Amino acid sequence: MKHALLWQAEEGARVRCLLCAHHCRIPEGERGICHARENQAGVLYSRVYGRLVAQAVDPVEKKPLFHFYPGSQAYSIATMGCNLSCSFCQNADISQGLGEGLGVLGRDTPPEAVVNAALGTGCRSIAYTYTEPTVFFEYSYDVGRLAHQQGLANIYVTNGYMSSDMLDLAASPDGPPLIDAANVDLKAFTDAFYRQQCGARLQPVLDNLKLLKARGVWLEVTTLVIPGLNDSDGELGEIAAFIAQELGAATPWHVSRFHPTYRLTDRPPTPVSTVLRAREIGLQAGLHYVYAGNIPGLGGEDTLCPACGATVIARSGFTVRRNRAVGGVCAACGAAIAGVGL
Repeated sequence: MKHALLWQAEEGARVRCLLCAHHCRIPEGERGICHARENQAGVLYSRVYGRLVAQAVDPVEKKPLFHFYPGSQAYSIATMGCNLSCSFCQNADISQGLGEGLGVLGRDTPPEAVVNAALGTGCRSIAYTYTEPTVFFEYSYDVGRLAHQQGLANIYVTNGYMSSDMLDLAASPDGPPLIDAANVDLKAFTDAFYRQQCGARLQPVLDNLKLLKARGVWLEVTTLVIPGLNDSDGELGEIAAFIAQELGAATPWHVSRFHPTYRLTDRPPTPVSTVLRAREIGLQAGLHYVYAGNIPGLGGEDTLCPACGATVIARSGFTVRRNRAVGGVCAACGAAIAGVGL
């Protein structure tokens, strides 16, 4: 195990973790909500540092990031653990395994090996994904610094439940951020949903979205639309309005189709019509780029010019078929297309 960052000692060998919005107070010999950090004799340790349970080369569109070096590859890594307990988690075997009694799985992989692998496979970036990268922050921090030295970008695919202390390290207000881009799950727009389905609260996610934007991180937002839980026109409209007003109309919003999984198997897959309706709600709210996820082939993955409506980037699934955003502008009318590395 490795000494953890972002914690403080308290009386009686108790520690207070400052890594995420839970701010766990952890007695000696116990672990935080994420089960990835453990108090040993009044010192907090990361149990998962360098223990990779997943390594893969993915298209950056799979994160999903549609406006960050589109068509490039991201070297994707994960350790075990998560600070949320979402009933619909798609990767529950590795995100929830620690809390369900599994030991720490994975292969010891030093940061240098990750960066070398990313370079060797021609990747443009390293993505911290599959589980929640906040809980392996010490590792992502070390990997990320080396990645920047080698000209690689860093991507967080996150639930947004980190602490402001963590963002002060990873996205400092006084310098360039260690995190270059993030896709943040905004899972719903009610605190009840977050408490009942995720074991968390809504407000920290909203606060962190605004912080990430203010710190210069390229930001895209994803909402998994679940029948009967977060699919009302009113709630989808509130999410779209928040993105437009607080993050900017050029912030991409991915609305994705739910499929039953993990503990949430009593609900049907989201009707395609619901996802398309959510996309339309986003566009009506003034968002420039709204994408329909998990329903390939219907055109909802294409980037359209907000000025003239031309198809600027055509996609099929996670594959870019055509990119006409030359130099970050629409080839048809010359209007600017928001993003990085277009």
